[in-house]
Amino acid sequence: MAQTNKTTESINKITGGNYYEDFHLNQVIQHATPRTITAGDCALYIALTGSRNPLHCSEPFAQSLGYKTTPVDDLLVFHIAFGKTVPDISVNAIANLGYADVRFIQPVFAGDTLSTSSRVIGLKENSSGKSGVVWVKSTTVNQNNEPVLSWVRWVMVHKTRPQENNHALPEPATVIPELPSFVTPESLNIPAYFSAKSFDASATGGRYFWEDYQAGEQISHTAGCTIDAAEHALATRLYQNNARLHFDDHLMKTSSFGQRLVYGGVLISHCRALSFEGLENAISILAINAGTHVNPSFAGDTIYALTEVINAWTLPNRNDIGALRLRMVGIKNMSSVDIADIKTDSGYHPNVVLDLDYTVAIPRKGN
Repeated sequence: MAQTNKTTESINKITGGNYYEDFHLNQVIQHATPRTITAGDCALYIALTGSRNPLHCSEPFAQSLGYKTTPVDDLLVFHIAFGKTVPDISVNAIANLGYADVRFIQPVFAGDTLSTSSRVIGLKENSSGKSGVVWVKSTTVNQNNEPVLSWVRWVMVHKTRPQENNHALPEPATVIPELPSFVTPESLNIPAYFSAKSFDASATGGRYFWEDYQAGEQISHTAGCTIDAAEHALATRLYQNNARLHFDDHLMKTSSFGQRLVYGGVLISHCRALSFEGLENAISILAINAGTHVNPSFAGDTIYALTEVINAWTLPNRNDIGALRLRMVGIKNMSSVDIADIKTDSGYHPNVVLDLDYTVAIPRKGN
């Protein structure tokens, strides 16, 4: 049989994610890989974080508050939803710069399937011409297309693909969105069926209620947690976050850090778990108002947490529960008792890794 010469054109099937010039204002991106959350995911999250909130591990306690069963931990929902956006929004990011206006709209339960989409709401090229900042508003819905979570974040992204080596592409128009400094008490979402009138503090071990916290008060959570390499990598895989700087040790050895970075969501969850002592009755997160990952963290770091009470709010038409707006500070390799200045005019203390402004629900006395 005669042979024929056939030329096969090689096609690069790897997209490699988006770069700054790939984004445009009001662009909507539907992120891949819907995720059905299982009881196994919830159990693994507890194993990786040490979270002791009984709302997420005691069905009778959850039912006493009106839930049909234990809801999925708020932060597990956030991390899984966030992970969906990474391949499209930040896999080529230089840095994740911050969060704002994170709203936990309704509870998620094991068996729910989550899908996420993002809309580009802001763009600004950096003066170097090699990168830019992209703002997106992301929304996660369940299998019934009901919103369960929304948030804004902004990232610094490389402007061009390395192989193009061209920094002279047209610059998108600069739009910097106006963001709220915090989610107002009137905008906080609490399920209509929720009631703290039968709240059993013996389940949490907590002695302090909404009335016991005052603006300006600081709580130094004395327990620390050392982050092991396998644990932070497993947690990030649980969230299906594919950012290489958390996994690819070979790649990161050639970076300025010289090693893999701990995903910022791991730090948020560890600090939240550490803050249980002193905030035992803060049973759910209602919003994240703002957040910044200040300095990098690495495997082997020991994390401590410090909480400052910003505000204690009453909630409209509720006398059984109130809200605390809190500042949660994560500190590496230094006890929260020992740190003097978290931030000065010259910047953050080098041991501070997280500065998070968030709002929690907490029962009131004698409701």
